[in-house]
Formats: sequence, structure tokens, C-alpha cells
Amino acid sequence: MKLTSRFEDALIFAVRLHAEQRRKGTEVPYASHLLGVASIALEFGADEDEAIAALLHDAVEDQGGAATLSRIRATFGDKVADIVQGCSDSEVVPKPPWRERKEAYLRHIAKADAGTRLVSAADKLHNARAINADCRKLGPRIWERFNASREELLWYYRSLVTAFREAGGGPLVEELGVAVEEMARL
Repeated sequence: MKLTSRFEDALIFAVRLHAEQRRKGTEVPYASHLLGVASIALEFGADEDEAIAALLHDAVEDQGGAATLSRIRATFGDKVADIVQGCSDSEVVPKPPWRERKEAYLRHIAKADAGTRLVSAADKLHNARAINADCRKLGPRIWERFNASREELLWYYRSLVTAFREAGGGPLVEELGVAVEEMARL
């Protein structure tokens, strides 16, 4: 597959949209996460629309809600917008309570289409790998940067692995499972 100028346009759109954002508890530009998720999605067979959605997967949740989703739909099409919406656990500000959002997302992902599950699993794998790397560097204080406890995060990530497996699984999900179990050991 060859990536076209649509992917380049999405990359620019995503970098500009998240320009002021940093990874939680760090000075790392948020674009690093978007690139990482797109990379993982492509490595596990994403088509161009799925790769574009990977770049934009947090745009609705973090950068403008429904208005941003409308811009994505108009610029990149229905498939991209539907995947981005499917990867968002909230479109409202303030967000609902953490546990409520995560339980709803777990119910949703079990029924989501394959493209949404691919991008979502790539997102969760990149997050798990980043948590593991930071945990090795920083130790237990890593957990202070999250809105949930270590135990709650482990519950959520393990539940995601189960939901992804029940929805079809595959090598990406197994890779996520390995990263989550490493998270539990750290």
C-alpha cells in the first residue's frame, strides 16, 4: 500500500491540532503518540483510512469534540471519522467519571468494526509500552500522573485485552496482552 497526500494532510492536521499538548506527566510532544499509534496500526495491516484515523484518534476527545469530528468527516471522509469517533470515550467537557467512561468503552469496543478495533488496540499498545518504559525509569511514582490507580488501570487494560480477544483477537491483541502483563509485573 502506498500512502497518499491524504495521509500527509492528516499528519499536518493532527500535529497542528495537538501542537500545545504533551504526553501526560512529561514534556514529550503529543505528536509522538499519534505517530506511534499510526506506526503500529500500519505494521499490523492498516489501510490508509485506518492509518489516518490512527493519527486523529484523540482529536475528538482532546481537541474540540463534535466540531472537530465534523471537520474530520468533511476533510477525510466517513470511514476515518467513524473510526475516530469509535476510538473516543467521550465527546463532552467535562468528561464523565473515569470508571463510567471505561466501562462504556469496553462495551462499545466489543461490538466495534475491525478498523476501529485495530486503531484502538494500536493506541492501547502504544500507551502500555509508554507506561512500561516510564515505570522502568521512574518506578512507582509513574502511577501518580493518572486519573486512576495502578489497580484500576490494570483492570482496564486487562479488560481491553479480553474484549479485543472476544471480538476477534489477532497478533496485535496478543502483543497488547504481553505489554499489559509486563505492566502488571513492573
